[in-house]
Amino acid sequence: MAMLDHENHLNGSLWGLVLAAGDGKRLGGYVRELKGTALPKQYVNVIGRRSMLEHTFDRAERLIPASRILTIVSQDHLRHTEARKQLASRPAGTVILQPENKETGPGILLPLMHLYKRCPEAVVALFPSDHFILEEERFMNHVELAAQAVERNPDRIMLLATEATRPETEYGYVVPYDEGGQLSFWGARRVAHFAEKPDPDRALRLAAAGALWNTMIMVFKAKNLLNLTKTLYPDLYQRFYRIFDVLGESKEKARVKDLYRDLKPLNFSKDIMQRLLAEFSWTVYVLPMLNVFWSDWGSPQRISHALQALGINAQLPARAPQETVNVRQANKRVWASGAVAALPQLG
Repeated sequence: MAMLDHENHLNGSLWGLVLAAGDGKRLGGYVRELKGTALPKQYVNVIGRRSMLEHTFDRAERLIPASRILTIVSQDHLRHTEARKQLASRPAGTVILQPENKETGPGILLPLMHLYKRCPEAVVALFPSDHFILEEERFMNHVELAAQAVERNPDRIMLLATEATRPETEYGYVVPYDEGGQLSFWGARRVAHFAEKPDPDRALRLAAAGALWNTMIMVFKAKNLLNLTKTLYPDLYQRFYRIFDVLGESKEKARVKDLYRDLKPLNFSKDIMQRLLAEFSWTVYVLPMLNVFWSDWGSPQRISHALQALGINAQLPARAPQETVNVRQANKRVWASGAVAALPQLG
């Protein structure tokens, strides 16, 4: 896929980081029924001929050259022929292996250390590999906008979020501050509050009031996020920093394996982002995406719901989800009125 001509504007500093180290256990049975074999979900083509991971690469390469897109996977994935096949086409040195899955915290910190060593001034766009996005060009325009904002203000972490069109209880929600004036879907706002996987009643209130779904797609300065992590978790940071000098060398594999051996799992969203918001609230911003159809394909029901919403008649081994309340029009009314100022007090 042809890359858009953004090199001059972003000055070659924008890198991509694709998160593909998850095991996709919740979709294990679904994938076996769909494909006839076990395979982490990101390597699966649910519809069409490309896998979710390959779609992620194609989206990212609209803005970032393949040579500047790092991918983190787990060592165990390489036992799957299909995983090896999809990763083999990536440029040399861009696939990072972690010895085991220790949640999203280490899954981001390990490739981030690699990236920082290669380009200390890098701006990083983070892409989970299990998302479905319909309007890819419009989506990547938002990524570019976020990258420009970070280049102008390197202390910012920019989260991309989308309209909550139903009271989904398995998503995280972002509540933006109303900082005066009419809110615009095209402007970034400071984050006031995160709401992780709310119960149905609270999810309905959040969605109807105009809160956003947190896609966990984000853009930040690599150096800034590492420095903030060092402040929050100095011991953890020092453990990762001890592998810095051997990255890309023959000693790397043994040193990383030793690091992971007694490493405690750490969730990036809960253990890092929520703490960053609590202690460094001025750094965390959200950029809303309007008219971008996004879905995190973490469950069979969510895949089925997304395809039904798009009118795609695919033969899928998934039960149709229960009817949900459509709150799109309520969202637009609340955002237009600037009423989200009251949202931080929900729940």
